[in-house]
Amino acid sequence: MPANITKIVPSGSLAQIVLFALAPDMFVGLSGEWDPSAEEYIETAYYELPVLGQFYGKDDLNLEEIAKVDPQIIIDVGESKSSIVEDMDGISEQVGIPTVHIEATTDTMGEAYRTLGKLLGREKEAEALAEYCDKANADTKDLMDKMGEDGKVDLIYSTGEDGLSVLAKDSFHAEIIDKVSNNIAVVDDISSKGSGNPVDMEQIITWDPDVIILAPNSAYSSVGEDETWQQLKAIKNGNYYEVPSGPYNWMGFPPSVNRYMGMIWITQLLYPEEAGYDTGRHLRNRQIIM
Repeated sequence: MPANITKIVPSGSLAQIVLFALAPDMFVGLSGEWDPSAEEYIETAYYELPVLGQFYGKDDLNLEEIAKVDPQIIIDVGESKSSIVEDMDGISEQVGIPTVHIEATTDTMGEAYRTLGKLLGREKEAEALAEYCDKANADTKDLMDKMGEDGKVDLIYSTGEDGLSVLAKDSFHAEIIDKVSNNIAVVDDISSKGSGNPVDMEQIITWDPDVIILAPNSAYSSVGEDETWQQLKAIKNGNYYEVPSGPYNWMGFPPSVNRYMGMIWITQLLYPEEAGYDTGRHLRNRQIIM
């Protein structure tokens, strides 16, 4: 492992967002292009870094570009799968660059930042990020403990241009939705994709949720005027909302530190009297993780 790290690349989009909040000046390449909504938040120099591709799970890795930027280390952040050691060894053998994996879930992101702070010599900056994540997560847990299972809102999270895909209960990408609501989108074959499970309108009508959350750039602008969607009580009562996006989808996709902003937003939306957050302060503090 290099002693003095100054040049890094992320393994994928989740790691890219986590690391960018801590050490953007160390980036020599990106795993993927930034979302267009990120342009107003990210300096041009970072926005225009070369795209190297995903380091696993995809076939678009640009080995020639990696050699040009010559990173000291590839950093992976996220779920510790059973194959993670083999995965990281495989990446290192493929590109000839050391790799490291840092486990990070919504419950452990604070500790992940503290570990990254030590690795990159950014302990003070990492602690500020860790404290933000820890507090957002703890506040959400405390609130939902107070609400109890019976107090949770029946909800679905809809994706796609037609709104006819959902983040299924117990899916990886529905983690925050499952924490803060009764996600009634129960399906047999749960998709691991961020786009969710395709369903039909009949199924959504059968579920008839109290609240519908719609992904950015999905069907939010059309469902209110659509006669079929108007059969749903959430649409009739005006209880449908589009997830904020900028510089990333606040509820996930990728499921990274952006979700802590999403926790604050959605709990204040669903339980305004019980949550009682100073939402303005939390949104100002989101600068910490951008």
